[in-house]
Amino acid sequence: MTTTSESTPHKNTIIAMTLLLALWMAPFAASAEDLASFCERLPRPAYAAFAKHAASNDWFEIYEVGPGIFAIYEPFQWQEVISYLIIGIDEALLFDTGNGLGDIKAVVDQLTDKPVAVLNSHTHFDHIGGNFQFDKILSVSTAFSIANSHGVENDMVTMEASPEALCKGLPMGVTQAGHRIKSFTIAKTVKQGDIIDLGNRKLEILQVPGHTDDAIALLDREAGFLWTGDTFYEGPIWLYFPETDLAAYKQSIARLAALAPQLNALFPAHNTPRASPTLLPETQKAFDIVLAGKATPVPTWEGVVTFEFDGFGFLMREDYTSLKED
Repeated sequence: MTTTSESTPHKNTIIAMTLLLALWMAPFAASAEDLASFCERLPRPAYAAFAKHAASNDWFEIYEVGPGIFAIYEPFQWQEVISYLIIGIDEALLFDTGNGLGDIKAVVDQLTDKPVAVLNSHTHFDHIGGNFQFDKILSVSTAFSIANSHGVENDMVTMEASPEALCKGLPMGVTQAGHRIKSFTIAKTVKQGDIIDLGNRKLEILQVPGHTDDAIALLDREAGFLWTGDTFYEGPIWLYFPETDLAAYKQSIARLAALAPQLNALFPAHNTPRASPTLLPETQKAFDIVLAGKATPVPTWEGVVTFEFDGFGFLMREDYTSLKED
């Protein structure tokens, strides 16, 4: 695997997490009925289009959603995270590593014997949980990325392994009290425009800050495939964190929307493994409507509102009004 840039990550950076913890725990103030509805949505109809791969187990469901592209789905945990193994002739890339509740490396080892590098769509803990199992971690290496590479302690992620967040029991050997995100080492820094060459497949890194400052998308121009991370997925897109920048998100979703005519499929990081590129311009238009104050906010939990559209939505701080366009 080759990329067009290489540098040493910055010195370790520590950021304050108190406000983030409070905001991330907010969904667990939701009613038991709301949490139960997550389990009732399973299985999602979108998965009927794909055959479940034999590498699936009690925690991960595996689907081949394109030639040599495997969606590694965690359906029984409320985040419904999807990581992607992209296999080329020479090497493979794992785009995200999930919650760290299941053994993702064991699944990857069943799917390929090629050298595997990891690249994260961003470094929220539900996308970096299995990073520690791999030696070659690529990163855009922002201060946020580097801080999260130190791992996340149990008090930040204990709710992710709680009975309320699950539709079935935890994998063998995993407990709520013991769950944490282990530290990992960034092996190589990448940036906007770098190409990851897997042999017969070239993947271009697009930096799309907004959800976080280290958010990226991954583009296979030849195939017309775009991995969108948390910049787009079919569901309420979370845009209420302290590290979220709505102005940057506006620019990033517009940039991805402009690519839609060249695309054949989107591969989002939550809920459904393949989506129509036409949803990108729809998302851009909807977000502009929100910022213009022309959408109705639905109170969701304290300090957070939802804007609902057909097939997706936005979770935002209720004080988003200070960011409205004139």
